[in-house]
Amino acid sequence: MAFPTLAQTVGNTPLVRLARISAGRDNTILAKLEGNNPAGSVKDRPALSMLREAEARGDISPGDTLIEATSGNTGIALAMAAAVMGYQMVLIMPDNASSERKQAMAAYGARLIGVSKEAGMEGARDLADEMIARGEGKPLNQFANPDNPLAHYRTTGPELWEQTAGRITHFVSAMGTTGTIMGTSRYLKERNPSIQIVGLQPADGASIAGIRRWPEAYLPDIFEPQRVDSVLDIGQREAEEHMRRLAREEGILAGVSSGGALAGALRVAERVDNAVIVFIVCDRGDRYLSTGLYAPES
Repeated sequence: MAFPTLAQTVGNTPLVRLARISAGRDNTILAKLEGNNPAGSVKDRPALSMLREAEARGDISPGDTLIEATSGNTGIALAMAAAVMGYQMVLIMPDNASSERKQAMAAYGARLIGVSKEAGMEGARDLADEMIARGEGKPLNQFANPDNPLAHYRTTGPELWEQTAGRITHFVSAMGTTGTIMGTSRYLKERNPSIQIVGLQPADGASIAGIRRWPEAYLPDIFEPQRVDSVLDIGQREAEEHMRRLAREEGILAGVSSGGALAGALRVAERVDNAVIVFIVCDRGDRYLSTGLYAPES
């Protein structure tokens, strides 16, 4: 009997129907539970893809040091993948990342380097580029690496098509590096061009982990705007309230970007009929507990 390795358990995550949060208008809303991946997020898929494809090309070899800028989930996933495949991982992130995220990365053996909250992800990306230029490690660069969306073209898209028996009409996803929405859109549109791809970005003043509105100079190279049919702005309070709704009404403990994705899916449901709307629950909520977002109401 052959048993799978940990890496072979990435993907094939459940797609579940919301039982209590009403979609209205005869719509079906489905949540793709990416927190069920072994390192706890949708980023397990591109992390393994980027390492495997780079290794296959001969760009990296086990024992090499890899450098990546991250706000959290990609870093955890890369730290896990590096541990599985035998690489040293250096992760650069803003200091305001939750303590659970930092501890998870360290637990997998990654070395962490912080930049200020003010410098943010742009500062983390700049520092990663500087370290790579000095020869301190090799890049993966999730923001420009085609092996990031390739993971979703090969896995997430086909899974959604099969799990919905081709009935999916709308796909709703946060946009951070944009790998998830780019790869999934490419696959789904090849199967049915009428499927609507809805991206989410933060409203002015919102700071939602996993959802970004990039300055033009930092816009991910992998982003192809023509693959997104519409973009919704998600507010801070809106995302947090829907995150709590997922937990309290559906038993799905997830992060703030997943709350934003639910909010986006419900907005779509308000204007369509007889639709099958899928949104990504990109991670688990236990890595946000120290932020107080789930604290009991006084």
